[in-house]
Parts: sequence; C-alpha cells; structure tokens
Amino acid sequence: MKVVIIKYNAGNICSVDYGLKRIGITPVITDDAECIRTADKVVFPGQGEASTTMNYLRERGLDRLICELKQPVLGICIGMQLMCRHSEEGDTDCFGIFDADVRRFVPQRHEDKVPHMGWNSLTDMQGKLFEGLPDNSYVYFVHSYYVSVTNDTAATSDYIHPFSAAMQRDNFYATQFHPEKSGSTGEMILRNFINL
Repeated sequence: MKVVIIKYNAGNICSVDYGLKRIGITPVITDDAECIRTADKVVFPGQGEASTTMNYLRERGLDRLICELKQPVLGICIGMQLMCRHSEEGDTDCFGIFDADVRRFVPQRHEDKVPHMGWNSLTDMQGKLFEGLPDNSYVYFVHSYYVSVTNDTAATSDYIHPFSAAMQRDNFYATQFHPEKSGSTGEMILRNFINL
C-alpha cells in the first residue's frame, strides 16, 4: 500500500511520518503531483498560518490536486481548516470541500486561553475513523481557530463552546486534533484510516 504525506511548508510532517511508522506504515513524503495522485491513501497534515500555506499550495497547483483526489484523504489540524470554505486567519479562501468557515476562538472568561492546547474529549463520534473507540476518548489539540458544528462534523469537542473535532465528506476525512500525538486513541484512528 502506498501512503503519501503531502510535503509543503508546514510543521508536524515529521511527527505524522513517525506516527504512521509506529503502526507499520512507511509513507512517502512528497509534493510530486503524480505520486500523490497514484497513492492509495493521502495524508495532508500541518501546523502553520492559513494564508501563506494556501499561497504555497496554489503556486504549485496542489490546491486543485487535493480537491480532485478520489482515494481516502486525511487532513490534520490546519489540513482540516484548509479543507473548509474560508478562514478568518489572513482572510483566506480555502478549498471549499467542507461548506464551513474557520473562526478564531474568542475567550469568554479570564481562564479561557487561546490557543486551545492539550487533551480534550471527543463526543458524537460518527464514521469509520472512530470504529472501536468509546465516546469521550481523549485526543491532543493545539489550535487557535475552529470550525463550528456542521452537517459534515464527524466528532465534536468543547472548548469555550462546541466545535468540530473531526469532519468527513465523501473520501475526505479530517481531524482538528493531532492523532499522531494522541497516544493509543490516535493510533487507532490512524489504523482505521489506513484500513478504509
């Protein structure tokens, strides 16, 4: 099985590579369009800033390529946010795979810190990505921007207010949290994705 991690100007590619190797998958890290197009599974991870990341992807035609993929695609963190329609971060138009906007967390109380960082639980988990996991499983988040709960929400978490912890539409799967940093729960999510 050929698993590709899309290479671009984003952090956390190495940790995703290591997370996949822990479950016995040696991925190819590439920005080569043909290599991505012919992969069995594609992972689109990232930590970074929305507008500079979208500019980088557009310059290389990777934005169009990702939207055209037919195999299972997993977006992680900013990978999920860029699959949405628009992000407040840098007033950025994104892929539009999910009909949703990305907004910045606004603290409501003194103890609300942005970014939302650390372990939080998942509820309302739906779909094959979460098979075998109990409700309220804990995963690891680091993000200042969020997507509200929509028709494409596949799991919910709560920080300041409920938000989409995961999304799915057709062959596109996405997590706001980092499965590669989420212990045995994240490992199972990665396995479930590989087994789709």
